[in-house]
Parts: sequence; structure tokens; C-alpha cells
Amino acid sequence: MPVKEGLYLLDEFEKYVAENELFTHDDKILLTVSGGVDSMVLMSLTAAAGYRFGVAHCNFQLRGVESDEDEVLVEREAQRLGVEFYNKRFDTLAEMERTGESMEMAARRLRYAWFRELSEEHGYTVIAIAHHINDSIETFFINMLRGTGLRGLTGITNHIGRIVRPLMFTNRKDIHDYAVAHRIPFREDSSNRSTKYLRNKVRIGLVPMLKEITPQFTTIMRRNISRLSQAQDFITSSMSIIKRDVIEHSGDIHTLRVDRINDSLPRNFVIYEILSSEYGFKGDVVDALCHALDSSATGRRFYAREWVAVVDRGDIVVSPIASDDDCEVLVERRTIRSYVGGSVLYYQYCDVDYIDSLNQGEHVAIIDADKLKYPLRLRRWREGDWFIPFGMSGRKKLSDYLIDKKVSLAEKSRQFVLCSGDDIVWVVGRRLDDRYCVTKHTERVLRIVQDTL
Repeated sequence: MPVKEGLYLLDEFEKYVAENELFTHDDKILLTVSGGVDSMVLMSLTAAAGYRFGVAHCNFQLRGVESDEDEVLVEREAQRLGVEFYNKRFDTLAEMERTGESMEMAARRLRYAWFRELSEEHGYTVIAIAHHINDSIETFFINMLRGTGLRGLTGITNHIGRIVRPLMFTNRKDIHDYAVAHRIPFREDSSNRSTKYLRNKVRIGLVPMLKEITPQFTTIMRRNISRLSQAQDFITSSMSIIKRDVIEHSGDIHTLRVDRINDSLPRNFVIYEILSSEYGFKGDVVDALCHALDSSATGRRFYAREWVAVVDRGDIVVSPIASDDDCEVLVERRTIRSYVGGSVLYYQYCDVDYIDSLNQGEHVAIIDADKLKYPLRLRRWREGDWFIPFGMSGRKKLSDYLIDKKVSLAEKSRQFVLCSGDDIVWVVGRRLDDRYCVTKHTERVLRIVQDTL
């Protein structure tokens, strides 16, 4: 790559930072550097532009020697540039076991909490993350597949509070080319090649196909996301006025007075915007709630991660989930997905001949569909529950099973079961009941995949 292109990236970096008021030369910037090409280039550009900064590196100890080598590289480069280096090793697996979170959620929470601590302790005014436009496009498709609504289609913002993303003007290819041209060392994360994660499936599978169809795909998507962001800004501003009229608070009980929504507005959209932005309810759940509202189905309960909503005589009452709440939701034949705490279940019906292997891991259930009685029920497990673990002939108390599996108390509190009638069909994410497994007589299959949110 010609030197001119390298200078162009530096010039554009400084221009983008200034135009978007991300930081100035008076700021003290905390750069979050993993050792990958994006963050290593961000460190190089920040140094070349003469900004004051320190470097923070998280070692999540998930990739053995690879994680340690990332740490060594980042520390060496920080020392070469003469800037402060902060490193923290997290016992991520232990934290996942303690909280029941997915790896992605646990790592995200740990690192951002530490970044805030460092900022407060050492006087950093800005925390810089090395996300770029490709990350934003991938987030667009991930959120579209998850049905998050317009807000999720606005990609990744370049500035929220103290956190800034100064590489959002450029793309992965230009960053890589800059690193090669300027001999900036970086490391490849082997997990980026794994299609186990949804983001990698989008990055490796979907995006290249779309680029083949539309060569200007990245430019077009950048414009689309910008327009969607402007539309969301308008909606957010309008909704702040509507919320003041519609929501009543009484302690931790929040009541949405649906009859106060102006008749000229799309009622269900307003309800979705309130429930999703304020309480984290998913689109599918809000759709079902609005259907219950139309049917005057008083008393039915709908769940987000930490909140439960109840239709009550035309109003929607939202409150924190009680510790003894079963969090039970119905699964109809037409249901395509359900939300269970920090994960989502996807349902697929197919002929048994379409199943390549019955051994697809604990987070996939292959069930004989003709044995099921609808509606199915998803709920938290409770004392007294029992099932017949796959491969066994006798019943086992679920409490004993979880003890045998050394499941922590935190994980137990978030353990769900899928039931058909009074039978447990699947201890979600762990074990299928032997009575519902596929046999030589099976014709139709229900395949359920558990994925993290």
C-alpha cells in the first residue's frame, strides 16, 4: 500500500475525531487494546496524532498460551511508545459459573467495569474502543436476526458517555492494510475463525455473499445505518414526551396507561418502544403482549430478563421479577423463538431425515415432535421436579442431577425446563428426557437451539 494511503488514514482519523468531538489534545485517553489488528492500529494512530493516552489490556484466560502472548505483545508496544500499561487477568470461566452468564456477556461486563475503575483512579477522561464500520454492519444483521427493532439496526454509536469509537470512519480492510504498510505488529484471535458464534457466522458467511452481490455493500450499509440512526434519534426524542404522559410510577411498580396513547399514533409501536427501551422486552414478547391486550386477556404474564409485565384491565403493569416467580411462558406450535433469562431458544420442525446427527451438544435438543402435547411450557425448575435423563431408564430428581453436575447456586436459580403436560422434556442447555428422544419410529422432529443474547 502506498505511503499516501497510510497518511490518508491518519488524516482521516484526526479529522473524524475533531468533527465528532470525540476527544482533544487536552483529554487523557484510555485505549483498550486486545492485541488484534484494530486496536493495535488505533494505538499507532493515537500516538502518531500526538494525543495523551494509556493502554488497558484484558487477559480473559480463555485461550491458554494465545491469551498470554496477546498480553506480552500489547505490553511491549506500550513500553516502546512510553505510555502507561495496565493489565488485568480475569478468571472468566469462574465468573460465568458464578453468574450463569454467557462467555460474551461475562467478558463484556468485566472489562467495562474495569475500564471505568481505571478511568476514575487515574484520571482518564475518555475510553477509546477500536470498533469500526464493519463491526457496526455486523451488529446491524445480528440485531435484525434477533428482531430487536429499529434501535438495534442503528449499529454501533461512535460516542456514548465516556466511551468513544474513533475508528468508525474506516473499515477492516483499510485498517489491515495500514498495519501491514507501517509494520504494526498484531495478533490473530483464533476464535474469530470459529462459526460457533453468531457474529462470526455473519462476518464469515453472510457479509461476503452480500459483497459479491453488491460490491459497494459497505458504503451503502454505512449510509443506511446513518439514516436509521437519524430516524431513531427522532423517535427517541418524541418518545420522551409520550413516556411522561403514559407511564405512572409507584415504587418499583410501573403502569403503562394505554388509553393515554394518542389515537393518531401506532399504539403497538409506542408500547414496543417503551417496553424495549425502558425494560428490555424483546419484540416477539411485546407482540404477544399486544395480542393479549387486544383480546382483553387480563392476568397473563410476559417476561424480560429482569422484569415481568401483566395485562390488567387495559393497562400494562411492569414490575421486577420476584425470586419465587416460575417465569413460565407458553410455547405454541407456531412459536419460532422464546427468551429464557440470558439466552434465546429457536424452534425448528423438520423431517427426521434432515437431522445429520443426534449428537449436537448440550445446547441443542432433538425431540420426537409427535410425542409432544401443546402448548409446551418453559419455566424455572423447582424442588420436586424429576425427569428420566437421556440414556437412563429410571427417574432422577432434578435437584440431585444439578448437584451431580456441580451446578452453582447462581446457575441453579437460572435453570429452566421445557415441559409437555406434566413431563419435563428438556433440562434446558443440559439434558434431554429419555422418553422424548428420537427413536427408529420417529418421523417428525422438533430441533431447539439455545443461543446467547
